[in-house]
Amino acid sequence: MNHEETRITLRLPTGLHAWLTAQAKANRRSLNSEILHRVEGDYRSAVEDAESP
Repeated sequence: MNHEETRITLRLPTGLHAWLTAQAKANRRSLNSEILHRVEGDYRSAVEDAESP
């Protein structure tokens, strides 16, 4: 995986932000780490699905 970083601004609906914040707290991660964890998980799943016959 490429380790270069790009900064973005992400606008979230209030309810989604609250849910992600709660999930981050429950998982002992920062909000950014929680979002990244979920995006990377979805990315890996998409790559595996694309590679399977």
